[in-house]
Amino acid sequence: MTLPLAGLRILSLEQYGAGPYGTMCLAQMGAEVIKLEPPKGGDSSRATGPFFLGPDDSLFYQTFNLSKRSLTLDLKTAEGQEILHRLVATADAVTNNARGDQPAKLGLDYAALGKVKPEIVCVHASAYGRGNARESWPGYDYLMQAEAGFLAMTGEPDAPPTRFGLSMVDFMTGQMLATATLAGILGARATGRGGDYDVALLEAALHQTSYPATWYLNEGYETGRAPRSAHPSVTPSQLFRTADGWIFVMAQLPKFWERLTDALGVPELKTDPRFATMEARLKHRPQLTDILDGVFMTKPTAAWVERLGGLCPVAPVHDLAQALDSAFIRARGMVQAVPHPDRPDMKALASPIMVNGERLPARHAPKLGADTEALLVELGYTAADVADLRARGVV
Repeated sequence: MTLPLAGLRILSLEQYGAGPYGTMCLAQMGAEVIKLEPPKGGDSSRATGPFFLGPDDSLFYQTFNLSKRSLTLDLKTAEGQEILHRLVATADAVTNNARGDQPAKLGLDYAALGKVKPEIVCVHASAYGRGNARESWPGYDYLMQAEAGFLAMTGEPDAPPTRFGLSMVDFMTGQMLATATLAGILGARATGRGGDYDVALLEAALHQTSYPATWYLNEGYETGRAPRSAHPSVTPSQLFRTADGWIFVMAQLPKFWERLTDALGVPELKTDPRFATMEARLKHRPQLTDILDGVFMTKPTAAWVERLGGLCPVAPVHDLAQALDSAFIRARGMVQAVPHPDRPDMKALASPIMVNGERLPARHAPKLGADTEALLVELGYTAADVADLRARGVV
């Protein structure tokens, strides 16, 4: 497969989630992504358990770093900065997900690197952005979910504020980092000049509040929580009980409402004044939920999915094991074998992007510093130079 980003070189000082996720997306599309890691310990995700793959490696780390290279480098030394500058001269972009006050201190912004290569694109993903009162604050995904309003809109109305089950803000921010990187490179190729591109976790999270934000900003309307994880303005679009679990039905359009009632054997609901219009159904959602629960509870989830699939938007509510072991998901190739030196049978999720009908390839994430010597030799350092740099802790 010819990968679309082949030929791009991206340097990344990255840790843990958002930054590594974004650059992994670029690496799997063919970009050469070089992780710049501290010589001692490297990316903190290497030490994140509970499942480890030898020293300085874990399944958590592998999740975010497939198809990359690793170069150990102490950027706080003069020699480390020299190596960085030599690398920048060969690169298209430099990304990081350090605190907002760190890029300038570490020489990772355009003010420092633009002097080395005017076309270089510097992409910064931080918790709260650069150049503001919070730039030095550390921050993590769950904090952003809390402050941006996600927790207040998630869960049952009478439950405590509830976060997403996963670190979705990290993943959203990582994708925005990837988008900014590609946009910056395209711009630099057109103009001959790079620059600084920023994305903040909090602002990425807030941006994802989407239409509830627009409703509030223009109408003062605050979207709250609805029972059964229901859509705020459309019904039936929610969870329903079945004989053996739960099903999610989204009859978002009038045609789906009509198909649903016919398939469930309750066509009379279409003309019931309480449910005849979208507005009426929303007003009488509790009564409609009771009626449809009574129907759905007569059969197991799989039977309802088989009956409704393709007629009305519907999905079974799976636990993680059911989701990953799904015959449909396996047939689609979303579970990929990625052999690892310490785990030959290692599996990972494949990229959801396909190129000409094929899944993107992947190789295991690199051992700490696995590519240091090769990259330094490429830059003109001798074997003796590399040994000296190692001895002094620069690499």
